Amino acid sequence: MAGHETHYTLPLPSFDKPAKVLIVVAPYYKDIADNLIKGARATLDQAGVAHDLIEVPGALEVPTAIALAHRQSNYDGYVALGCVIRGETTHYDTVCNDSSRGITLLGLQGACIGNGILTVENRPQAEVRANPDEMNKGGGAAAAALHLIALGRKWAGTTKGVGFRPAGSFQIAGDSEGPAGA
Repeated sequence: MAGHETHYTLPLPSFDKPAKVLIVVAPYYKDIADNLIKGARATLDQAGVAHDLIEVPGALEVPTAIALAHRQSNYDGYVALGCVIRGETTHYDTVCNDSSRGITLLGLQGACIGNGILTVENRPQAEVRANPDEMNKGGGAAAAALHLIALGRKWAGTTKGVGFRPAGSFQIAGDSEGPAGA
């Protein structure tokens, strides 16, 4: 069982300026969500990061809530929490794939998101993964968001060209005046 494996965990980053994170949770399975929140909050508190919590109806609404906050608010990062347990229909696949895809697309657009939406076969798997004293996936999602915030801050303000120089910053061979026509 995966719960008995040993994995390397990066140390939490530290911040020289305050950071603020929004935890977005779908509490469909309330006890599981509460444990995910407990783990996420403990990790954010350990890093000294301020955080708020909002609830949405289900996992499909988590990316939308994050997108709204990312556009209209001042959060540095987000922790997506929830649980999807396989049922008898293909709805499980839709919810898992679409919530994950939404979170990934937001991340590729610059939102710093730790994805802690559990996708499991049964309740015992969810309970072990959500438990802060066992797999602590809520804490792991919070840590992921913090690492992405730290990377974003590290690279903020730096630009990397793609082989072109800004206008006016080059010379044509033999021309000491700058670009032609200048």
